[in-house]
Amino acid sequence: MTLAVDVHGLDVPQQIRDQLIEDDVAARLVAGDPTLWGPAAESEAAIRLGWLDLPATSRELVSPLAELRAQLAGEGLDRIVLCGMGGSSLAPEVICRTAGRPLLVLDTTDPGQVAAATADHDRTVVVVSSKSGGTVETDSQRRAFIAAFAAAGLDEKEIGARFVVVTDPGSPLAETAAAMGARAVFLADPHVGGRYGALSAFGLVPAALAGADVGTLLDEAAELAGHLAEKDNPAMELGIALGAGALAGRDKLALADGASVTGFSDWAEQLIAESTGKEGRGLLPVVLESVDAPGASGTDVVLGVVGDDAPPAVPSIAVAGPLGAQFLAWEYATAVAGRILGLNPFDQPDVTASKDNTSRILAESLPDERPAATIGAIEVRGSGGVLDGVDLSAHDGVRLALDALLAAVPPCGYLAVMAYLDRETDARAGELRAALARSTEHAVTFGWAPRFLHSTGQLHKGGPPVGVFLQLTGEIAQDLPVPDRPFSFATLQAAQAAGDRQALADRQRPLLHLHLTDRAAGLGQLLALLD
Repeated sequence: MTLAVDVHGLDVPQQIRDQLIEDDVAARLVAGDPTLWGPAAESEAAIRLGWLDLPATSRELVSPLAELRAQLAGEGLDRIVLCGMGGSSLAPEVICRTAGRPLLVLDTTDPGQVAAATADHDRTVVVVSSKSGGTVETDSQRRAFIAAFAAAGLDEKEIGARFVVVTDPGSPLAETAAAMGARAVFLADPHVGGRYGALSAFGLVPAALAGADVGTLLDEAAELAGHLAEKDNPAMELGIALGAGALAGRDKLALADGASVTGFSDWAEQLIAESTGKEGRGLLPVVLESVDAPGASGTDVVLGVVGDDAPPAVPSIAVAGPLGAQFLAWEYATAVAGRILGLNPFDQPDVTASKDNTSRILAESLPDERPAATIGAIEVRGSGGVLDGVDLSAHDGVRLALDALLAAVPPCGYLAVMAYLDRETDARAGELRAALARSTEHAVTFGWAPRFLHSTGQLHKGGPPVGVFLQLTGEIAQDLPVPDRPFSFATLQAAQAAGDRQALADRQRPLLHLHLTDRAAGLGQLLALLD
């Protein structure tokens, strides 16, 4: 078998293992038994287990995708841009980064990042990927590309030929694709949830068009699939370790990529957080910069290393094996962990909270929120009592506010950094995770918005109520309209940030909001404070 799971320093109660064997969970899961997660989850599970068959059923995509890629290349169209969110974007990003193939993933509403992506259009094909077709980010990006192609002089037929669509059968996006004359439409299995769709059309279409070998990926998954009904298969061992660790109080999974994969931890973060973060419980993934980055150890932490051996000195899980097998193994393991934790791993009951708030704000207006103070290039706001007693008139007021936020983290809690910024030009924001983790014994996560709303956003609202939150927003240098919509990208981004703040405030989560009046200067100011 090409996949190996090694668990170091983590005691797994024999009772958990015996119960899974007695209940024949491995065989029942492979058979698609929807009763494994209890009566409340049965109706959802009954329509969400198609991912188990994808190593075989997705094989039919390989040849058509190779033909389409050759056709596009023959026309000089070799720049592939993916417009998608969450499960529609994270897997192809991992596949292409690991394979060294260029794929531009656009999963943002930041006007600067969208403008940069749409500016280079001569060789561009856009993959629009959405199960429902109603995702506001993806629809807005599609409209922006249509406008960019039209401005470049392409007619309606030529514009349609620049689009490839991946969606569920009968979705509004399928109808839109037909109306706009999209070059190709790939209909995915509706019985596969977004975050379990790495080996579906959502994962494979963009990756194959960018030049990744998706046939080999399916071969790797199929080899593991042949063993998943066995009671002691490696994916089961991974699921037991994740679930048992969380039950024992190690409910933070610090994830680090090994040498054989790139970006896998970001994909696993969404899968695990959205699948387990609900009903006041959950396993919090913490994506690390490396295996020895701050936050790799702690009394409530298990280190998970993908692709290499994990150091045995700390409680850790090492999962070694090829990428296709990794995808299937972690999906299987997450389903097993859900059973151990008594959770439905296929729903996301709290994701809509921020979305609904965003829609309401767009229909009304952005809130008028005055800063408590402006210090250098940073406006400071807070909720949930996080600024009570903080002297913001001091020259180091921002540092005092950060210290107050860190002090608000409860035992076994975490700090989530949420950056509503440009992932390219504001990349230094990503340095804040490690810098803050060095200042606290608690777990610190980092997420680019709005992609994290489709990932850890579920756990933030529905998981253990032990999180505190740092939201970063920034002044917009140049806005970009959303064609045929009554809002711009800047307004949409601001509404998403405000909607998420409201969702967290409704749950009484402590939140510090830092708005950068000058993005580069503000990030420099923040990092200097934490140096």
